[in-house]
Amino acid sequence: MADKQKEPSPATGEFHRIAQYFRPLAKGAPGAFNLGDDAAVFAVPPGRELVVTLDTIVEGVHFIGDEAADMLARKAMRVNLSDLAAMGATPLGYFLSLSLPKRIDDSWIEAFCHGLAADQLEFDWHLMGGDSTSTPGPISIAVTALGTVPVGQALRRSGAQVGDSIYVSGGIGDGFLGLLAAQGQLPYGPEADAMLRRYRCPDPRIALGLALVGRAHAAMDVSDGLIGDLAHICEQSGVGAVLRAQSVPLSASAAELVADQPNLYLELLTGGDDYELLITGRAPDIEAAAADSGCRVTRIGEIVSGDRVVVHDADGEELTFTHVGFRHS
Repeated sequence: MADKQKEPSPATGEFHRIAQYFRPLAKGAPGAFNLGDDAAVFAVPPGRELVVTLDTIVEGVHFIGDEAADMLARKAMRVNLSDLAAMGATPLGYFLSLSLPKRIDDSWIEAFCHGLAADQLEFDWHLMGGDSTSTPGPISIAVTALGTVPVGQALRRSGAQVGDSIYVSGGIGDGFLGLLAAQGQLPYGPEADAMLRRYRCPDPRIALGLALVGRAHAAMDVSDGLIGDLAHICEQSGVGAVLRAQSVPLSASAAELVADQPNLYLELLTGGDDYELLITGRAPDIEAAAADSGCRVTRIGEIVSGDRVVVHDADGEELTFTHVGFRHS
């Protein structure tokens, strides 16, 4: 978001927005140079490696478009923070790229930056730079997140070992149910409201990710669906898995909704947007990390030899699914 000197033009509004709304967000990042240069400069602390991830959320694909601007900012931040958590990384800073239609005004930008500021405070990181442009299309928000891990200790998808226990943090299905709530497909009530809040503002498990470093064998965040993401770990690690469907944890609100609509349960196992951590490793190590971080984890299965993810119901029968996770078109 460099504030380059140009002849007066319609783009002058962009520089006003940078100075008014975005520059204050970069004050805690020395290498951002107050967003006055073409790029940021920073050093990685000794003994640590840089972790970089990028996620884009697009109106009509990842969000409906009627969401409050501050909540969109927080979701864009948090899906990237979830990737850092899955690698066991400490957040360092982020770059922001916005493509905005002309209908977006300064009041929207101000609210958006309030959301960024709230999560900068909560997660102790800062804006380091970025870009903004006008578009005739939908709103597009891209965040490139930077974090650091001790050298050689980043959590990977490829480390699962036969005999590992499989754990998941928090509850599964809130994101899927929240999407249904946003689409008006759930009955109005406190449970639907709770799911909508979780869908629009997920909780990246940073503390758990940090506690898992040196303890977990493999990890990733659940963004595209629990079963599909477990299949990604198995593929990368060259192993199989057995998952017990009845062990998959639900939040209290999700459990209430499933009790009323039991047909939703299997969909929760394949729905996305949970942003919980899926972890494999030795049970004592994972449970110690959970205790240290204050984040609940639940044991849901085991890593086995082979190349399949098998899901059993309460009677031990294998379940089949028409799809196993969200696919990007």
